[in-house]
Amino acid sequence: MGNILRSLQPQQQQQQEPLDPHGLAPDAAAIAALTRDLGSFESSSMVPEGLGQHVTSSKKAQINWYKCILEAYRNATPPRTPAEAAQLVATALNWIPRVDLECFTSAWTNAVSHNHYGSQVNAKCIGDGDGFTAYVAVMDDPRESENVPQKVYEMVTERTQARIRRDYDRADTLRSTIDEAGYKIIIRSGSEILARKYRIRMRGIDAPELKMPYGKESKDALVKLIGGKSSRIYVYEQDQFGRYVGDIYCDSVFIQEQMLKNGHAWYFKNYDSRREFLEWERKARAACQGFWR
Repeated sequence: MGNILRSLQPQQQQQQEPLDPHGLAPDAAAIAALTRDLGSFESSSMVPEGLGQHVTSSKKAQINWYKCILEAYRNATPPRTPAEAAQLVATALNWIPRVDLECFTSAWTNAVSHNHYGSQVNAKCIGDGDGFTAYVAVMDDPRESENVPQKVYEMVTERTQARIRRDYDRADTLRSTIDEAGYKIIIRSGSEILARKYRIRMRGIDAPELKMPYGKESKDALVKLIGGKSSRIYVYEQDQFGRYVGDIYCDSVFIQEQMLKNGHAWYFKNYDSRREFLEWERKARAACQGFWR
């Protein structure tokens, strides 16, 4: 989710990877950059120059991020691989409030990692034009894998054994119980993996309910944008219904922008102050796009 750290996974390369200007391979350069930035912060209390280009949070919040990461670094064995660096950052991020966490995750992935992990959005899990259910593979996020209840892991193992025995009734019962616990067995690249379920509310827009006029068209528009794809979700808060409210990106496209520009949603001004949202809605109205027809 959005609220979601993308792990840094080392990738096998058939050819030698190009070196950075300091003569380091990309993995080594990433670790060196983290170490250098933390050393600089420890001596000067200044976050890396240019961090503000990737995040919107205050300088005070950025300093708090680095305090947490530095503390985690001091209490751990120095990372030797991107995966170990990701684990270290995950430990630190567990200490950071959610609204700051998501902004920092963006900066970390932009600065260090080329492997972006987000949520899988099944088209059947899109309820209307402004909300859906997303699934985050626990293997992609160290925090997720650490927080899976032991009972869920046990049920996953028991379900696998039941399928081997061809006891499909027992396997189906276990799958339903896993679903009730907030997790789901999903298929990715032909393999079954465990994922955590998150209910998502798109930040700053509103759309017709499914049974309202243009409700189906609005939902169908969102399905075309994110259905069956991996999306990146930046979470800012939870609403009164327990949904995670955030900004959605898919295939490098800002989804709320597309929904507004094409007249499939309207600006939710009571809960958002971004002026560009209002401008996108005005242009859709003027062009008679979507339900503005």
